[in-house]
Amino acid sequence: MTKVLIIGGTRFFGKKLVEQLIRDGVDVTIITRGQTPDSFGNSVKRLQADRTDQAAMQLVLGSSTYDVVYDNICYTPQEAETAVELFTGRTQKYIVTSSLSIYPFGGSAKIESDYDPYSYTLPEPYPAKIDYAEGKRLVEAVFCQKAPFKVAAVRFPVVLGLDDYTRRLHFHVEHVAQGLPLGIPNLNAELSFIRSDEAAEFLAWLGRSNLEGPVNATSNGVTSLGEILSLISEATGQQPHVLTETDAADMSPFGIPETWFMNTAKAEAAGFRFQRLDDWLPELIREIGDLSPIM
Repeated sequence: MTKVLIIGGTRFFGKKLVEQLIRDGVDVTIITRGQTPDSFGNSVKRLQADRTDQAAMQLVLGSSTYDVVYDNICYTPQEAETAVELFTGRTQKYIVTSSLSIYPFGGSAKIESDYDPYSYTLPEPYPAKIDYAEGKRLVEAVFCQKAPFKVAAVRFPVVLGLDDYTRRLHFHVEHVAQGLPLGIPNLNAELSFIRSDEAAEFLAWLGRSNLEGPVNATSNGVTSLGEILSLISEATGQQPHVLTETDAADMSPFGIPETWFMNTAKAEAAGFRFQRLDDWLPELIREIGDLSPIM
């Protein structure tokens, strides 16, 4: 892998992926709408286009080809269809970011065969409006069924980090620190997570590997919402005020009804070693706690 295109790449784990590939000596091009500044300097090439504008994408891509294309911002089957058309003949491998959300809640650790994008029925026409989970299912299905190039669909759980622009873990730390109510329907429901650094490391590794198809990627181990709140309480010195229901603004973005986590045997058999969740989550919570105001 010597020449790579990243659709997006200016924030969170996409930014960390760019930084990782630069360190690895890869020729990196990013394509964005040009709305978010980056700190890459002369280390990357930049193209500007809205991915939903096929003509604009075609124009800026020109006749360029890439060993690997990374797509962290594909949410609809229509976007996936356009990408298949645009990158046929332009790339050897396409890595699209998917999600734990494609799996239902409950049960044991999810394995890749629990959702098979190669046999999933593609609706005709595609729905005009679609929720996030079904959008990701259909994105995977379009790529796996229609792309003539190699495809890998990376199923991430919630990605965490100090640099998380969604601030989902920050939300919990700040609510506890400030004595605000937290709406959590099931404190015992277990979740898997991955840190933004590890997500970027995995994506870089996947670009060098021969692994194809859907692949789960998450840190080793699971934790419950109750355990997360215990770590937050320890970090902030404050006790959480938990309710099963509260105003929407105070409901936990991690507030799932049942356990929801993944098995990573496929990626590990191919040679990737994931970090232990316990090795980084408590530290991250302490770091966020140090930045959080207390009432």
